[in-house]
Amino acid sequence: MKNLMETVQARAGRPALLLGVLLAAVPAFGASPLAVNLGSAANFSVLAKTGIQAGSGTQVVGNIGVAPAAATYMTGFGLVEDFSGRFSTSSLIEDGMAYASDYSLPTPTEMTKAIGDMQAAYTDAAGRAPGATELGAGNISGMTLVAGVYRWSSGLLINTDVTLSGSPTDVWIFQVAQTLTLANGIHVNLIGGAQASNIYWQVAMGSSLGTGSVFNGNILDQTAIVVNTGAVMNGKALAQTAVTVIGSSIRSTTPVAGIGISHGPPRRPPPTKAW
Repeated sequence: MKNLMETVQARAGRPALLLGVLLAAVPAFGASPLAVNLGSAANFSVLAKTGIQAGSGTQVVGNIGVAPAAATYMTGFGLVEDFSGRFSTSSLIEDGMAYASDYSLPTPTEMTKAIGDMQAAYTDAAGRAPGATELGAGNISGMTLVAGVYRWSSGLLINTDVTLSGSPTDVWIFQVAQTLTLANGIHVNLIGGAQASNIYWQVAMGSSLGTGSVFNGNILDQTAIVVNTGAVMNGKALAQTAVTVIGSSIRSTTPVAGIGISHGPPRRPPPTKAW
């Protein structure tokens, strides 16, 4: 809150009386916005339109999926297609499956819906009225932020640990008009019961999570998301182009279902070979 007050004071340039009025209004900023509805996109830990690339040592907990791209654009996972043709499995995916638009029905329909819901969620997050703008001139390193909607017309840089302070029901929405950059080894920390599932980073021009960093929240990116070596992302990586996971881990913080199609019918055993 102190950082927000200092920003208001720096930008006010007004007599003390007006400044007092502005500062008096600051505590109301802590009122939490409504959560962003991810729709069926919430059933994915990683969702992209053009591809998902995994590097050695990658771990994803929950479903991954691509559309309109085909399954061949999910690379590095060593996918094994299920007998049903509706999904694939991978040793790099825990408690989830891989889905693509060229798998058997009804997967293509469900994937189209998930992508549409992801784009709608991006538009929703981008359209929320901000309570604070241009905080830290695009560098929030070291700050402690309460619940609310924050907007930057520039990129957003975090090169010192940031803390989000709030209750389990509080919501944060960060609107970033350019890039989001979390430096190597930096943490986005949560205190007071704050939940990663209630944090939304709406980014227009690409997100990069540095080597060994720890990130909390769901990224809705209009372009690409890169999660670098040794990074841990607690949330969902939802990109309108591609997601690259380089020896890092992404863990959905909410239950992930089988995008409305579960795992299809039970697998039939292969026919017995006659010798």
